[in-house]
Amino acid sequence: MQVLDRRKAMAIAPLLRLAFRPFFLAGCLLAVLAIPLWLAAFSGSIADWQPAGGWLGWHRHELLFGFGLAIIAGFLLTAVQTWTGRPGVSGTPLAALALLWLSARVAWLVNAPWPLLALLELAFPLAVAALMGFTLWKVRQTRNYPIAVVLLLLAAADALSLYGLVEGHEGWQRQGVLTGLWLVAAMMGLIGGRVIPFFIQRGLGKVEGVTPWPWLDWLLLIGSPLVALSYAAGLALEPNLWMGLLFAALAAGHLVRLVRWHDRALWRVPLLWSLYLAYGWLAVACLGMALWHFGVPINPSLAVHCLTIGAMGGLVLAMIARVSLGHTGRPLEPPSGMTLAFILLNLACLSRVVLVLFLPLPALWLAGLCWALAFGLYAWGYAPMLLRGRVDGHPG
Repeated sequence: MQVLDRRKAMAIAPLLRLAFRPFFLAGCLLAVLAIPLWLAAFSGSIADWQPAGGWLGWHRHELLFGFGLAIIAGFLLTAVQTWTGRPGVSGTPLAALALLWLSARVAWLVNAPWPLLALLELAFPLAVAALMGFTLWKVRQTRNYPIAVVLLLLAAADALSLYGLVEGHEGWQRQGVLTGLWLVAAMMGLIGGRVIPFFIQRGLGKVEGVTPWPWLDWLLLIGSPLVALSYAAGLALEPNLWMGLLFAALAAGHLVRLVRWHDRALWRVPLLWSLYLAYGWLAVACLGMALWHFGVPINPSLAVHCLTIGAMGGLVLAMIARVSLGHTGRPLEPPSGMTLAFILLNLACLSRVVLVLFLPLPALWLAGLCWALAFGLYAWGYAPMLLRGRVDGHPG
């Protein structure tokens, strides 16, 4: 039976053997194209063409529910195989799921009729949540149930954004995206809190790692979804003392984790310092939002871009660089250019958050260029790995 299963798995085209392959590649290609397209629209070069919700709405929506959800789906639908011991989605079902994601991206870009757009858009996160939930339920792995819940909440946030689009209400569109962003922050805190200290321990050859503090893990697991629900209810859109205290608690919790995880040796390993810096941007994003809610006159957009570029973009790039190596049977030595990609990603965040205060337009273009180059370097270096079978001959 095992021989037959192996032959069946090896007969599948390499790109469709596990979810990380199509979704990491497609997500990064979207990341490479989306920012230059947004900057071209921002400069007025393509004013005659409007996607669903306009270019600003498209920019906000697609970098979260297009790029971000693709990477999340690729990571989770691959990891769940390891977590549960059950086969991950592959072959024709995986191709159908990838085609569904792609169809939704095209529908947004060409401003398809809203019933078709809503059907395609919501079907993808709901399908991913259903696959995750069913696989976890089959083995009663309650520890990871919150992940399926967050996926369902992401689908609800996407629905709120779509409802705003249908009603022509830009505020609801924005609320849906901000709700989704802080749900992703919750997932980054949950997954990052598990894997980053483990990767640091393994990467530095340490016998023992950092012992988790359950109370801190629960604080961060509950805090970010509370922020997300506050955005969904419209409670976090104006400065608010209670929201400031919640963001301050989240910032303190993430900073405590960073202090506990730190080891000077990690700065010599690009696959480690890239993860560490990305998590650091998450703490900075929470701190920035806390200051704004406390009445400090800063633009909250700066904190949001700390979250989207530095934390989400940085953690995505660092994680997929490592996961792609491990799941294609390669040693954890990224190809030439990835260290530069990590540097460019952090430079993109610095440009969009700091340099933009002094040189607004040049900083926007520099941030966009650095972002596109960073993910372009990943696509260039890793596409051959994703399109071919594992080097060790195993399926997957």
